[in-house]
Amino acid sequence: MEDHPKINFGKTGVLLINLGTPESTSWFDIRRYLKEFLSDRRVIEVNPILWKFILNVFILTFRPSKTAKAYKEIWMEKENMSPLRYYTKLQAEKIDKLIENKNVIIDYAMRYGNPSIKSKINKLHEAGCEHLLIIPLYPQYAAATTATVCDEVYRSLMKMRWQPSLKIVPHYESEELYIDALVNSLNKKISEINWKPDLIIASYHGIPQKYFDKGDPYHCYCHKTTRLISEKFKDVKIRTTFQSRFGPEQWLKPYTDKTLEELPSDNINNILVICPGFASDCVETLEEIAIQGKESFLKSGGKNFDMIPCLNDNEDHIKLLKHLINKNL
Repeated sequence: MEDHPKINFGKTGVLLINLGTPESTSWFDIRRYLKEFLSDRRVIEVNPILWKFILNVFILTFRPSKTAKAYKEIWMEKENMSPLRYYTKLQAEKIDKLIENKNVIIDYAMRYGNPSIKSKINKLHEAGCEHLLIIPLYPQYAAATTATVCDEVYRSLMKMRWQPSLKIVPHYESEELYIDALVNSLNKKISEINWKPDLIIASYHGIPQKYFDKGDPYHCYCHKTTRLISEKFKDVKIRTTFQSRFGPEQWLKPYTDKTLEELPSDNINNILVICPGFASDCVETLEEIAIQGKESFLKSGGKNFDMIPCLNDNEDHIKLLKHLINKNL
């Protein structure tokens, strides 16, 4: 028909999705980001009426200043963005150059903040993507991370007249290329330092203990990743810990910060920290571990501390992500 509207078709969209980032280190941008993040019912599973009061009256009044200070420590001024967004963007760009099928479009989005999942799905749809492959950049599945990405993807599709087919990669904690990439990053760091670690801490983002008790598999996936790393890297013992707890309730233990304070008293004075659950360096790795964690460990009597960078946009990581795409297309 001559009057038929022009419709693009025949493409496949691949969307890498990470947690998110504020637009800047300003108080207002930090507050806006925290409000979106902490309003997610999967992230905070408490009475919504009570939580809304606590969030708006207390947390969003006092927390943005503390969070802004942390972001200012690691903000990439030249690029005018956070490391998490910078590396996620690079990951998408590098994979896009490697994908031989020109009918595949690679892009990235953030669960909270910008670029939003909704905006990027709409963009891919307008470009003619009849199929969508979603890769949440969380190797270990958790309801508060992977599942909330799925929720937002589904909400975006609900408003589309012509929906694309959809596939989501739920987790990849035991992919051989992922484990190899982590082991290679360990070996690289050890070759660069002039001291031998007594222990390697594998620090993962924590979740409240009650989420685990309700059936969240995250804890098991984290320990599985550490075990698989240890099977290939046997030079130094690796211990799993959990970081970034929030609020007064009990979270997964052992806690990373408490462990770092206690290690010197056990005559463990030289440590490396790796954060396998983070696909890109961010405020949790660069400020919480590399700055605060190091300071705490040294103040407690430790001698040598170093952090292994996240996989970011290194060659092993791009190879892994490309493999996940090819495997699931």
